[in-house]
Order: sequence, then C-alpha cells, then structure tokens
Amino acid sequence: MLMYMLKRIGLALLVALTVSIIAYLLLHLSGDPAIALAGEGARQADIEMIRKAYGLDRPIAVQYADWLWNLLNGNFGTSVYFKTDVGALILDKIGTTLMLGVCALGVALAVSIPLGVLAAIYKNSWIDRLCLAIAVLGQALPNFFFALLLIMLLSISWRLLPVSGSGTWQHLVMPSIALGYYVAPAFMRLIRAGMIEVLGADYIRTARAKGLPVRSVVFKHALRNAIVPVVALAAVQLGYLLGGSVVIETIFALDGLGYLAYQSITFKDYPVMQTIVLLLSVIYVLLTLASDIANAWLDPRIRVS
Repeated sequence: MLMYMLKRIGLALLVALTVSIIAYLLLHLSGDPAIALAGEGARQADIEMIRKAYGLDRPIAVQYADWLWNLLNGNFGTSVYFKTDVGALILDKIGTTLMLGVCALGVALAVSIPLGVLAAIYKNSWIDRLCLAIAVLGQALPNFFFALLLIMLLSISWRLLPVSGSGTWQHLVMPSIALGYYVAPAFMRLIRAGMIEVLGADYIRTARAKGLPVRSVVFKHALRNAIVPVVALAAVQLGYLLGGSVVIETIFALDGLGYLAYQSITFKDYPVMQTIVLLLSVIYVLLTLASDIANAWLDPRIRVS
C-alpha cells in the first residue's frame, strides 16, 4: 500500500507541475499581457513601461520560474484590478466555492443513488425508463438555463429563496441544485450498472435464498459493493463542480472563486486568473489522488495490480 501511495503521489506532483506550465503559457499565448494591461489606445512607451514593471520583457522561461518560485514561497502577487494581495483575495473567496461544491455533490448523490438503485431493481420496467429519462434530462439541460428556471420558480413566483447574493444557507440552495442536478446523471448510470451486475452475483442469490429481507440484500450487500466506483467519480466530479462554478456563481452573484474568475477575466487581471486556474487544477489533481488511494484501500485488487 505504501509503494502504491508513493507512486500515485509522484505522478500527482508531475501532473501538477505540467498543469502549472500549461496554465502559465495559455494566458500568455492568448495575447500580450502588457498590451492588455495598458488598455486600448495606449502609447507604445506606456506598454513598454508596463512590460518592464511586471517583468514581461524577460524570457518566458525565466518569467515562469520566477512565478513558480514566488508561489512556492507563498507570494501570489498583487491584483491589478483589486489592488490587493492575490493570496488574501482568494482565501477570502474559496470558502464559498468549496461549500457550493460540497453541497452540489450532496445534491447529486441524494438524487442519483435512489434513482440508480430503483432503476437496477426494476430493470427494463417503466420505473427504469423514468429514472433514465430524468438522468437524460439532467445531462441535456444546460445548468445556466436550469438555474434561470429555478430563479423564476423559487424566487420570483413562490418567493421562497433569495435571487442572488451570499451569506446564508438559503443563498446556496438554488446554486447547489443547479450544479448538482447536472452531474447527477453520471452517478445514476454508474450506480445502476453496478447494481445490475452485483444483483446477479452468486452471493446475492445466496443471501436471497437464506431468506434475508430485500432491504438488507439491496442496501447492505449489493449497494455496498456497487458504490466503490462512485468514490473515484465523486472526487472527479467535485473537482469539476469547483471549476465549473464560474457560470453558476455569476448568475447567482455568489462571492466565490467562480465569480472572482469572471471578474478577473473581465478586467484582465492576469495574476488573479493564473492563480485561480492553477489552484483549481491542483485541487482537481489532489482529489483524484485521494480517490485513487481510497479505492485502493477499499479494493485491495487495485493496489495489487
């Protein structure tokens, strides 16, 4: 188990380093940062002054090495638009995004597990088709459109929840539903396929032959084994939820990383953009690493292979 963990950690560090290089290069390849910071109609002298002030006149490899070294030492730079330390700015926003991601994942699991179990138990019946239809609808419906429907229904028509803002748990309800329902179909299909496979296993037939209650057979024996692949998918989907919260946070005006990313793109705030992209990518890598280790602990066949 220790050797498996060390190999996965080494691979995760290599992936994180590669992601940092790509994140840095993409923002620079999208255009000249000095021209973007100077604004339209800026004089060449002003552009050159900004290029020298931010160190953009140096080779790209030197700029990246200096940026990475500063990050490793806790220096995230200064925001061009907000005129404050990037690290403090992100630290102030990340709590909202993490809470939104966890709540959305909870909504996805709360919807997908019952639907997946029902679809597997009543395979090829109208219940199975109804569950699959709900899953297809969630996958096909864009989350921003679903978010607008929730606003019209729960805020404008019924006045149950606030339209936008953050600060209370009510502000997280609609964003969590909008994000969670979009990723729920992937969980539902995985649980359905796993349950169908497990319910046909010999030990399940033996449990039924012994006269065990249906609830015990389904939830204690079948679901416990079918849920193992969901651990890996949950980690991946949580990373997606954190990175994909930009649109939802913008629609609901949540004061999180997603909305901050939207603002940094709008105002061409390169230090904030680079740090957010790298941070979300590293979180995604760490979640994938955690899922690999958890799966290896749950299923010894993985670490043996």
